[in-house]
Amino acid sequence: MKKVVMHNNVLLPEVARLVALGEDVTMCVKGTSMLPFIRGGRDSVTLTAVDEIRDYDIVLAEVADGVYVLHRVVGTDGDKVILMGDGNICGREMCRRDKVMAKAIRIIRDGKTVDCMSAKHLRAAKLWRRLLPLRRYILAIYRRLNHTNHEN
Repeated sequence: MKKVVMHNNVLLPEVARLVALGEDVTMCVKGTSMLPFIRGGRDSVTLTAVDEIRDYDIVLAEVADGVYVLHRVVGTDGDKVILMGDGNICGREMCRRDKVMAKAIRIIRDGKTVDCMSAKHLRAAKLWRRLLPLRRYILAIYRRLNHTNHEN
């Protein structure tokens, strides 16, 4: 498979367009906002069309004009969807339902696939949400261990 690197302001609208046409799109992710579930530069996600929006879904959403995030749904309020990255300790975004462009159905890590809709993944996501008061410490340890492992 050919690897192409694009800036997010070009790539993500194109991903949204392809998903709207019925295509599933697999893309490498960057950033740390979804740690420890998705690690930028290592993991890829497969995105598909959104049939319904549920708590704990990982979605690609346009939260401001031309600003996209791949974050987890932490709630809904009427037409509003509330998002938060797993690697965030307090920041949340909101968007309208029609600005949710795609939903992650799998995470690909080191040749292995994680089903985002599996009971195991959803249990882990729910536990991680309950650990929100401790995330700062858990993520600091995770980052330190991960950084140390890459040095060796």
